[in-house]
Amino acid sequence: MSSTGSRGTVKPSVSSPQNASSVVSLNIGGHIYWTTLSTLKRFPGSKLAEMVNGQSRARTDADGRYFIDRDGTHFQHVLDFLRGRDPPPHLAEEVYHEALYYDIEPLVKLLEDSPKLFGEVVGRRQFLARVPNYQENIEVMVRVARAEAVASRHSMVTVCVVKNEEEVSKCHEAVNSLDTNRESVVQFGPWKASPSVSDLLHCIKLDIESKGYRTSYQPLEMGKGFLMRPCEFLYKFTFTWW
Repeated sequence: MSSTGSRGTVKPSVSSPQNASSVVSLNIGGHIYWTTLSTLKRFPGSKLAEMVNGQSRARTDADGRYFIDRDGTHFQHVLDFLRGRDPPPHLAEEVYHEALYYDIEPLVKLLEDSPKLFGEVVGRRQFLARVPNYQENIEVMVRVARAEAVASRHSMVTVCVVKNEEEVSKCHEAVNSLDTNRESVVQFGPWKASPSVSDLLHCIKLDIESKGYRTSYQPLEMGKGFLMRPCEFLYKFTFTWW
């Protein structure tokens, strides 16, 4: 049970002895919840159990409630799990972040095995972990795009994608033939994993759009006139600003 306002003075004594059936209240970022000590202690290694067991410093609000300075919107589903109910599948990702924060390992494992997160955690993240400097390159792409956004609806960022060492020199040759600033070309790879170049390009698009940007990509064409052809290693990402 929760609310976002005060319902009178509720003052559980954090320092006084309490048995497992004692009812306590928690203020999670302004959301008020009631539960029992036994529920919070269900998984001894969690932050909640350590808080009520005195293993970590407990903070209280003006009414004496346990206070955690965190958005409490989805804490209800954490409590439901501690009470024996699984979280709703459509909120798997949201509850997963809460499970990680509160260090509730059984809930983390349950959600990582759910269809919504399995592909992300087991598949995509493990693939991207094998792509050197992936997150840094995403940030470089965003910086380049923003620098090119002056008085323009679109920004173009050139990306060089090489899956293995043999392709690196070929990619560099292609970059050297460009009329653009070579330092603004962002290179991804090589990497040691089975997913293809198209898989990586899709991941780049997903992660840029997760930051709130609109982007699309296509192979970069090289040459002149009827001799123009898509380059095997170079792609053009288009950021749309308005």
